[in-house]
Amino acid sequence: MDKKVLIETSARHVHVSAQDLAVLFGEGYELTKKKDLSQPGQYACEERVAVVGAKGSFPAVSILGPVRKDTQVEISASDARSIGVTAPVRESGDIAGSGACKLVGPKGEVEISEGVIVAKRHIHMTTADAAEFGLVDKQVVSVKIDSAERSLVFGDVVVRVNDAFALAMHIDTDESNAVLAPAGVTGEIIK
Repeated sequence: MDKKVLIETSARHVHVSAQDLAVLFGEGYELTKKKDLSQPGQYACEERVAVVGAKGSFPAVSILGPVRKDTQVEISASDARSIGVTAPVRESGDIAGSGACKLVGPKGEVEISEGVIVAKRHIHMTTADAAEFGLVDKQVVSVKIDSAERSLVFGDVVVRVNDAFALAMHIDTDESNAVLAPAGVTGEIIK
C-alpha cells in the first residue's frame, strides 16, 4: 500500500481566545474569514496582530479561526530566536509552561504568560485513514520527503487521529525550507 501523505507548510500564526480577541480588536468583535484552510472548520482571517518579544517583533501575523479556549502563538524556532522568545516544541494546545510574548492589535495589547510554541510536526488523519495506514492516535512515525536537492526523513512525527481532520502532515517554515518543499509535495510514512 502507498503510504503517502500531503505535506503542508504551516507559517507563523496566532489562535486567540474570545477574551483576548475583545481586548485586541474591541468588545463584541468577530473574526473575518479570509479563506478556508485544509483542515475542516479552520480558516485564515483578515485580522493580524503584532507578536512582540524581547528582541523584536513580527508586525502582522495572521490570526487563524475560529476562536479557541486559550490564545496560542505558533512560530518556528528561527522566529523565536529572532524576536527573543522561548518557544518549546509542543503539540497544539499543550501550552502549560510554554513561552510568553505580547500581542498588539488595533484596540489593545495582551501579555500572554504562556502559549508560544514551535508546533511539533504532525499528521492529521481520520480513523479510516489511520486504519488504512495501520496507525493509531499519538503514534510517533517518520516521514520521508523526496525533493530534487534536499530529500530527508523527518522523525518524531505525531499521528493525530480525529474524524474532523483531513489527511495532511504539517511542518513549520524551518522544516519546509530544510527540504525545499514545493507546493503539493508528498511524504512517505515510515513506521
